[in-house]
Amino acid sequence: MPTGLTRDAGWEIGVSKTLPLPAAAVWDFIAGPEGIALWLGAVPGGLPTERGAAYETAEGVTGEVRGYRPGDRVRLTHGGTTLQVAVSAAGPGKAVLRFHQERLGSAEERERRRAHWQEVMRRVVRELAERPPAG
Repeated sequence: MPTGLTRDAGWEIGVSKTLPLPAAAVWDFIAGPEGIALWLGAVPGGLPTERGAAYETAEGVTGEVRGYRPGDRVRLTHGGTTLQVAVSAAGPGKAVLRFHQERLGSAEERERRRAHWQEVMRRVVRELAERPPAG
């Protein structure tokens, strides 16, 4: 099978990065309004956290929350795809941030989404670097 093609979830892409921040600080940003606007788009009224809840971005993209574990991950549908954002500890004062999208339509879409998630990661890293340290 070609790289990125799965038997069950079609084409998928994942982008991750280890950040020099505690997992809680990364989660607080990525699950807050500013972080959500970077990876999903602005969600008027905020992203719901209840499983099965519908959302709509300011750009008109709709989906449903499939799972939400505070401090850990959010999984949701995004148009015809499934998107997961996860944060995990990676040692003292470090966290891994992961974006994973599945059910993509083709290898070409996978490459477009790879470039998209790499840019989102760059923007998140930049925003987090500009924030004052917690405490």
